[in-house]
Amino acid sequence: MLSERMLTAVMRQQGNKYLQLEDYAEPRLPAPVEGRDYLLYAHVPFCTRLCPYCSFNRFPFHRERATNYFAQLREEMRMVADQGFKPTSMYVGGGTPTVIVDELVKTIELAKDLFPIKEVSSETNPDHLIPEVVDRLTDLVDRFSVGVQSFDNDLLKQMERYSKYGSGEDIFKRIEWVAGRFHSLNVDMIFNFPSQTEAMLLRDVQMLKDSGTNQTTFYPLMASPAVEASLKATVGAVDYAREARYYEMLSESLSEAFNPASCWTFSHKVGGMIDEYIVDYEDYVGIGSGAFSFLEGNLYVNTFSLANYAERVGAGKGGADRRRVFGAKERMQYRFLMSLFGMSLDKREFEADFGVSIERGMPLEMAFFRTVGAFSVDNADRLELTPKGRYLLVSMMRQFFISVNNLRDQARGALSGAERELLFGDGDPESCAAAHPAAAAVEESTPDVPVGG
Repeated sequence: MLSERMLTAVMRQQGNKYLQLEDYAEPRLPAPVEGRDYLLYAHVPFCTRLCPYCSFNRFPFHRERATNYFAQLREEMRMVADQGFKPTSMYVGGGTPTVIVDELVKTIELAKDLFPIKEVSSETNPDHLIPEVVDRLTDLVDRFSVGVQSFDNDLLKQMERYSKYGSGEDIFKRIEWVAGRFHSLNVDMIFNFPSQTEAMLLRDVQMLKDSGTNQTTFYPLMASPAVEASLKATVGAVDYAREARYYEMLSESLSEAFNPASCWTFSHKVGGMIDEYIVDYEDYVGIGSGAFSFLEGNLYVNTFSLANYAERVGAGKGGADRRRVFGAKERMQYRFLMSLFGMSLDKREFEADFGVSIERGMPLEMAFFRTVGAFSVDNADRLELTPKGRYLLVSMMRQFFISVNNLRDQARGALSGAERELLFGDGDPESCAAAHPAAAAVEESTPDVPVGG
């Protein structure tokens, strides 16, 4: 698609230009703005094993290291409360937040004590869909998101996930078992793997519809420079030429039971919670090593070094040590991208916030989107997207996140030699087993999914 290729080229150029970090010397984040809504993002950078395509800040799990880290995470949370932030929503990402469920429970409970939290979202992996984990979280977590990526066994083997989490059929049974335990169960999937056929994609969609989940997020495969080599070695070189066709197929197949909640998140027609917190909350506070904060139009990045993070928190400092200050035009572009990714943009709100109409503030962008037929609604009040417009936003967000991953590479560049070696390790098998004995047993022999908690 010509329009997609043009947008990708522009997004790549802008990403290289805009997402360049500078040092941030202040001990804390800027103070909150009175009356503004904030989300609290907490990052848990530990996994029992590391996936080759993941660019997030993550390290091999070690129980003592992770236990100490959770304590530091809660201490940074107290600093955020002391500054006067009052987030109403919490999102715990990773890594694998459920890697030590007791520590996750303590962290969520503290957040609810410190802040007026109304909803909590947490990520997890298929091997943690077990009573020892799920039962502890059903009263604390509103939205539970499990990273599946695909139910196809050949793809799972290529991703090095088959040996970790079991077959696609085993994972399906686990999702069936946990469906209904949370207000929203989201299943993360990936489409456009090099070896993925149309039949494989449609089978993934059908299994999702049969599983009982009430939300799914289909991410396009993203090849940032940091993981491009490992991606090519495991799943093959990424080809974006068929991405639009695959997106159209999955959207049509899901439409019987799911409505689009964002351009790549689909919620069951009986309800669900949107997957992307950056759509509902323009401002968010990040805690933990590798977390991002977006405050008053500027980006703050917490240190990716576990050692440096521990030192900062021990000295009474927050985790942020780098930032990117954006100008007015860049903030408009960010609002345009994120609002339309969430399916609509409020023109009057845009003008009130930036002091200029979107037509005057972003004339080239508006002309392009109108020319290619991206808007289904384009009146004095709002913009909404056509199916073609939704795919264009998917391609823009794909390239945006590739640029964000490049930014993560900048932050990761400050890691010491010892932490670099740790980053590319395989984890401590004994510590992995100690985290969840029942989950560790799945690595060797996947039993039937339990039918009770």
